[in-house]
Amino acid sequence: MMNRLWITPALVAILAAGCVMPRIIIAEDPLTAEEHLNLGVAYERKGELDLAIREYELAAKKTGKAYLYLGNVYFQKKELDRAEESYRKAIREIPCEADAYNNLAWVYFVRGKNLDEAEKLALKAIELNPAGSETYADTLEKIRRLKNKSSP
Repeated sequence: MMNRLWITPALVAILAAGCVMPRIIIAEDPLTAEEHLNLGVAYERKGELDLAIREYELAAKKTGKAYLYLGNVYFQKKELDRAEESYRKAIREIPCEADAYNNLAWVYFVRGKNLDEAEKLALKAIELNPAGSETYADTLEKIRRLKNKSSP
């Protein structure tokens, strides 16, 4: 009888422990910034821009380069205020990123506003990345044409 009483509580404890589901808690984001950027690009290519934004925002916690990607998606969505804000953040975070300067200049060009600033930004992009200067020179040329057209 004594053995039986001892076994019963032990058996109950073992069975109760087996019924509890383990909890998996992830304290940190397991993906790298590059992995989030890659997922964002994949979503962007599929036209799933809101999912791309989510991935780029997660990447932005780890790298300033993500703000350039965010700006590009906001530009595609025609959310120019958010695109401008993202490009400005990209410039602050990575001041040597020529594309951020060029893309911010393009936002100003599309709006037809801040054309003097847009011209400076395009020139800065050319200065930072002479290899990409063909694209940046195109931006600069269009800004200058618009400025001349707007001048009395």
